[in-house]
Amino acid sequence: MTLTQLSYIIAVDKYRHFATAAEKSYVTQPTLSMQIHKLEDELGVTIFDRSKSPVVPTEIGEKIISQAKTILKESKQLSDIANFKENELRGTFKVGIIPTVAPYLVPLFIRSFIKKYPNIDLVFEELLTGEVLEKLGNDQIDAGIIATPAEQSYIYTEDLYVEPFVGYLSQSHPLTKKKQLVIDDLDQSNIWLLSEGHCFRDQTVQLCKEIQDHKDPDIEFKSGNLETLKRLVEQNFGMTLLPWTAVNQLENQCSNAVIKEFKSPVPSRKVRLIYGRKHLKKTIIEAFKESICSSIPSELKQSEERVLVE
Repeated sequence: MTLTQLSYIIAVDKYRHFATAAEKSYVTQPTLSMQIHKLEDELGVTIFDRSKSPVVPTEIGEKIISQAKTILKESKQLSDIANFKENELRGTFKVGIIPTVAPYLVPLFIRSFIKKYPNIDLVFEELLTGEVLEKLGNDQIDAGIIATPAEQSYIYTEDLYVEPFVGYLSQSHPLTKKKQLVIDDLDQSNIWLLSEGHCFRDQTVQLCKEIQDHKDPDIEFKSGNLETLKRLVEQNFGMTLLPWTAVNQLENQCSNAVIKEFKSPVPSRKVRLIYGRKHLKKTIIEAFKESICSSIPSELKQSEERVLVE
């Protein structure tokens, strides 16, 4: 019995398909199937009912898979123990971070962090909020950065900063005539939205009483990237909402679009650091948080009246 074999049966249980599990495990299907057969022969049981589609675990297979998850989780802690020293921060630190935060936050602190902690290998992965929570629960990452509450009992949360929303308007948009936006301006505006699954999309929809995806007579577009939405606005199509960090320190005007702040109370989101373990890497988590908080612009540390959109 090997840890690799255990990871294969967990993958098949997750995807309920041998070919997909093999692809996600970066091996060929024959290799994965052979290793699972070896494990079944060693244990003297059948873990999966292959007669059904999608494939499902047998009754005993469910118990074995559950124990396999525990074994893999505990095995990862061995690496933590081996890498942990009371007076030295070292080892690999894996962080899942949502796409509407990653490109704007990471460049602010990454250089200072790796200079101060050269023995920590940072690994970032852009994930949707649900994926961050799933991987944290499976112990596949050490921490996450999200912008919505995490209500799972196994997750600990540290607040990083509260970030205002900003209007990003095409030059011909009627709202450019206003000095500042208010939430009611968004009632029936045509707004470019991120695709389903992005928390920033959900937060934008919450702000708008009546909203449909922007439609031009010849255009219908949904994106997973805020930068794409910015480019569309700059081509004189409609408007979108952006987090404050996405608009380069709030220049009042860019070359092809207009940035509009909101009048107080300003709609905002709270960016959070989440993690699932309180031992071993807690010292790295504390150093990671301190590096972020010391690097963010002073505007994000202000406490003027805001409407928190969760």
